[in-house]
Amino acid sequence: MKPPQVLQAVPAKNKQLPNTIKFAFGGLSGCMATMVVHPLDVVKNRMQMSGEGGAAREHKTSFHALRAIAQKEGPAGVYAGLSAGLLRQATYTTTRLGVYTWLFERFSGPTGEPPGFLSKTAIAIVAGSVAATVGTPCELAMVRLTLDGRQPPELKRNYKHVFDALIRIAREEGVLKLWRGYVPTVGRAIVVNVAQLVSYSQSKEMLIESGYFKDGIPCHFVASMISGFLTTAMSCPLDIAKTRIQNMRVINGKPEYTGMVDVITRVVKNEGVFSLWKGFTPYYMRLGPHTVLTFIFLEQMTKLYKQYML
Repeated sequence: MKPPQVLQAVPAKNKQLPNTIKFAFGGLSGCMATMVVHPLDVVKNRMQMSGEGGAAREHKTSFHALRAIAQKEGPAGVYAGLSAGLLRQATYTTTRLGVYTWLFERFSGPTGEPPGFLSKTAIAIVAGSVAATVGTPCELAMVRLTLDGRQPPELKRNYKHVFDALIRIAREEGVLKLWRGYVPTVGRAIVVNVAQLVSYSQSKEMLIESGYFKDGIPCHFVASMISGFLTTAMSCPLDIAKTRIQNMRVINGKPEYTGMVDVITRVVKNEGVFSLWKGFTPYYMRLGPHTVLTFIFLEQMTKLYKQYML
């Protein structure tokens, strides 16, 4: 009689998501997070424009700005530009997280070990640059839609929604003007991706290696908050330059600002060095939770897809 055969477990192959799913999950997780934190984007942009050129500040604090917007423009005012915010996530964040995740897996070791720090940095720069190129038109539309409510009636652009904004900008200013503010947008995207995506991965690894955290939602939350703070501190000056360039008007054929360096120089001269971090609180309050929610949604969707679909 032959001895019974012993079935040996075959090691499961490292499950990989299709590229289309990576891109879709990246955009969907960003959209879900945007639905929650968009009012903070509105407040951030209003704070960054407050006191422009040394004028008296319109808003003393983020809470004052939020209350003033709600009182003057109604509850819908705090969600001004939401359509552009969602389309930005569907383009910029989809591309950013999709490219980053794809390159991250491509440069991971044969047994799944993550890329080194320098490789992560290079991956983040590429992901941010590509995403900024794709997402700048939506970023431009969102800045203008969120700021239109602060303008006097004669200066309002009165865009109805993101598609109306994009069509009118292309028709009234030229197609290439859809990429106005491209340089600071790319610069901010590179800084954001290096600070956010790399620091998130690095923080997550360090937290797990410390022994105090396991790979789960608490770990993702703490890593995301660390990442969000570093990202805010490093990218705020570029973000204020981007906001002012994209909202500026051309008067008698002459733009209000000649470029990113001009914005930063004039902010420092007329408003003080620390004004480069104007809007820091709503920026972090927006970026921190948005980072947390985006990565939590992304991690959970990826986990469920691998569990039930692969």
